[in-house]
Order: sequence, then C-alpha cells, then structure tokens
Amino acid sequence: MSDNSAAINTNAQSPAEVEQDGTRAKAHPINDQIAADRYAATRAAHARNSTGLRFNKIVPPGSV
Repeated sequence: MSDNSAAINTNAQSPAEVEQDGTRAKAHPINDQIAADRYAATRAAHARNSTGLRFNKIVPPGSV
C-alpha cells in the first residue's frame, strides 16, 4: 500500500499502552490504523491521471 504500512507493522509489534515515570502513551487501535492506511492508498490512487481503461478503434490496414 503506502509508506504507512511500515508504521502499522511497527505498531503491531509494540505494546498498545506504555507507562514510564508516570507518563502514559497509548497507540491508536490497529483497526483505525489499517483504515487510515487504506484511505491514504485510495486517495493516492485517485490522484493519478491514468484512467485505467481505454478504448481504441482498431483499423486494419487496407480497409476503406
């Protein structure tokens, strides 16, 4: 997908909530991260100028 895939993989391997010296850190749920990654990928796909499907009229040589 996008470069967010590496961040999702890193977050999936780390703990969901951490507390150190009275400071807490909590990560977003993995489902929200996956949804954000899919959203970013679809936005990038829609930003391209290619149509994905083209129609061309094929004219064989020698036809009138």
